[in-house]
Amino acid sequence: MVFLLSIWIIVNGFCTNGLGSEPATEQSGDDGNLIRVMSFNIRYGAANDGVNHWTKRKEFLVETIAAFGPDLLGTQETLLEQRDYIQTKLVGYDSFGVGRDDGKEHGEMAAVFYRSARFEKLDGGHFWLSETPDRVGSKGWDAALPRIATWVKLKDLKNADSKPILFLNTHFDHVGKKARVESAHLIRRKTGELGQGCNLVVTGDFNAEVDSEPYAALFADAAGQASSVLDTFRVASPKASGDEGTFSGFKAKQTAGTRIDWIGCSRNWRVRSSTIDRTERDGRTPSDHFPVTAILE
Repeated sequence: MVFLLSIWIIVNGFCTNGLGSEPATEQSGDDGNLIRVMSFNIRYGAANDGVNHWTKRKEFLVETIAAFGPDLLGTQETLLEQRDYIQTKLVGYDSFGVGRDDGKEHGEMAAVFYRSARFEKLDGGHFWLSETPDRVGSKGWDAALPRIATWVKLKDLKNADSKPILFLNTHFDHVGKKARVESAHLIRRKTGELGQGCNLVVTGDFNAEVDSEPYAALFADAAGQASSVLDTFRVASPKASGDEGTFSGFKAKQTAGTRIDWIGCSRNWRVRSSTIDRTERDGRTPSDHFPVTAILE
């Protein structure tokens, strides 16, 4: 599957900039054709993480986000307090997200943030990763917990004649194998339904390896139909390496392992770069996941 995707990339002329960091000057305002995207599992603030507790790293986390300067930011494991803190400290962004437990304020969110000066929100909503996606708090298949997806439809004010952007963010279950596969199928269907006439951006912590069934369900051809989204990291770096792990466990040197955090985009984007952000201070990271980024044109 990775081989076929690599061939598709070569034929269609996508840019392959590898793993290097983008220059700090290439921010949103410099080129209206660029969209900077970040996906970040910020680790839920109620966890008993000792020296890595939310209160001890929240400034570092916001500084890490601001250093990349995303136009679109998808977060996972975000509690209400964390969403509001990021909203307050990250100047120039609007946010959208609800708790997975009650569809309001209780439970983890898949909150999204977007630049308020760049985008106008046209629509937005949430669905649960279950057999009954419209039922608030529903737990699907063999999942251990309720899981949610949040989406917004945005008008790009710098490109008034372009299609709207459907930006969808999610977090798959960490236990249920069937739940992850079925969640990937659900996301694929929902992007097709909600994203008609839109450019697509999908972010999330998928708790699955890149050679897994959920990955294939989201990105591979199915029943003769190409997926509507591509894995931006594999587009930028067609050859897999041994240092693509995105779970840090708060340890900066923990680069091996599985790339479980992904950014997908529709085929009409050009992928300028896609990276794993290894920002650290004194050997510690701002979350137990490395954020992942993409710059799309």
